[in-house]
Formats: sequence, C-alpha cells, structure tokens
Amino acid sequence: MEVWNSTLGSGFILVGILSDSGSPELLGVTIAVLYILALISNGLLILVITMDIRLHVPMYLLLGQLSLMDMLLTSVVTPKALMEFLHRENSISFGGCALQMFLELTLGGAEDLLLAFMGFDRYVAICHPLNYMIFMRPRVCWFMVASSWILAFLCALPYSVYTMHYPFCKSRKVRHLFCETFPLLKLACADTSRYELMVYVIGAAFLIPPLVAIVASYTLILITVLQMPSKEGRKKALLTCSSHLTVVGMYYGEATFIYVLPSSFHNPKQDNITSAFYTIVTPALNPLIYSLRNKEILGALRRILGKYMVQIHPTL
Repeated sequence: MEVWNSTLGSGFILVGILSDSGSPELLGVTIAVLYILALISNGLLILVITMDIRLHVPMYLLLGQLSLMDMLLTSVVTPKALMEFLHRENSISFGGCALQMFLELTLGGAEDLLLAFMGFDRYVAICHPLNYMIFMRPRVCWFMVASSWILAFLCALPYSVYTMHYPFCKSRKVRHLFCETFPLLKLACADTSRYELMVYVIGAAFLIPPLVAIVASYTLILITVLQMPSKEGRKKALLTCSSHLTVVGMYYGEATFIYVLPSSFHNPKQDNITSAFYTIVTPALNPLIYSLRNKEILGALRRILGKYMVQIHPTL
C-alpha cells in the first residue's frame, strides 16, 4: 500500500465515539457536562486539600495527586474530542498525535502506581497506626509521588517514540477517541506482531505488580479490621477503604481490558467505549467517590465556604 509522508504536514483522522454514535449531539452534551464536572470536582478537591491544614497528611497528599492526574488526563482527550465534534474536523497532526499518546500513557501509568502507594498508605494507617507518621513521613510521601511520575514518564516515552516510528499506510483513519498504541498499529505498513506482544507483556508487568500489592495490602487490612474490638472502628476503617477499592476496581478493570487482554478480545467500538470511560467518566466520578462519604473533606469544604461567605458578607 502507498505510504503517506507525515513530514509534509499530514496527520491522522480520529473516528471516535462521537462519530460512531447514533445520537452525537446528546453524547456530545453528556461528555461536555462530565468534563466540566471533572474539572470542578477535582479542582475543588485539590483546593480544599491545599487550603485546609487539617488535611495536610499523607492520605490527602496522595489523594490530591490523584485528582491532579485525573484532571490532566481528561484534559488531554476531552477538549480535543469536543472541538472536533463542534467544528466537524477530526484531524490531528502527526506531532499532536504523538504528544497526545505520550501524555495519556504518562498520566495513566502514574495513576496506576499512585493507586498502589495509596493502598500501602491505608495498610500502614490501619495495621500500624502507632508508626504511621514514621513510615509515611513527608520525605517518603514525596518519594512515592515523584516515583509515580518519573517511572510513568520513562515507560511512556519509548512506547510513544517506537509506535510513531512505523511507516503508516494510505488510510489515516484512527478508529479511536484519541491516539493510542493499538489503533495506530493497525495502520502500520509493517509487521507489528512482535511489538504488540512486547506491549502486552510490558503492560502486564506494569499493571499486575501494583495490583498484587493492593490486593495484599487490603487482605492484611481486612484481617486487622475483623480483629478490631470496636464496631465503630471497623465501620470507619471499611468506609475509608471502600472508596479506594471502588476507584481501584474501575481503573484496573479498564486498564486490564485495554493493555493486557489479547487483540482477539478487542473491537473498535468496545475499545472506544472503554477509553471514553477511563478518560472522561472515571475522572468525573473519582472525586465524588472519595469526598461524598468522607466527613473530613466535607467538613473542610464547609469551613472554607464559611470563611468565603464571611469575607463577602461580613455581617453574616
């Protein structure tokens, strides 16, 4: 097949979930609402954690980083998809495609590692409460955060560079919401089977150890919680952990489907829906899952809003 030259300013055409939808207008409005919700809820959660000194503890430091990653991840994909829909222009430049894939892989990988560190934080808090501030001292917390970003960056960079080095065939249509490894490889004019196998192996190696660490942490947490004499203490511990487990279940379920299951289990429509879920829906849900049942966050939000209202109306 004819190979098109990306150096001449050519790009790809994204055929995403909006293009294949039977009701694109309704779906576009839904995506816009979810994006606004993700920005407001994650931004508000970061603001509350930053402004309230009572939340300057390891658990909320890691939670603030998760909100930052979610907000950036959805911003890498959603505005581009909405602008394409509004302007009826689905093209993306070669360089823009490479950048979008790199950012999505970096943010997704960083979230993968951060969730494992959050599981360890809960394990230490519940199983070793007296030594919590020793194991989770500020230097250790920032090391966890930095490790998540750096390791994800180092993993995403070769993925992105190697994927984009392939010659691509005449067809430029990427049947996906955004530029991602496997949809792009389908357009390559070369044998990509070995590289695809490597992607699956590295994807599994990147996802499975953190997941095993989370499962081990929560197994030990469950054993400790069941031995607690106080019914109220058990309830509080389980409530705190259930939010994290819900987020973990959503993230790893989607990531496993995309990066671990073989290509025979995939089709463009399913991949589009799964990608839309973890880049648009999940970032909007995560802060709600963590904050709605968290009395400390709700209390901090009320205190900040109360101070703000007093500044506006001093007589109140």
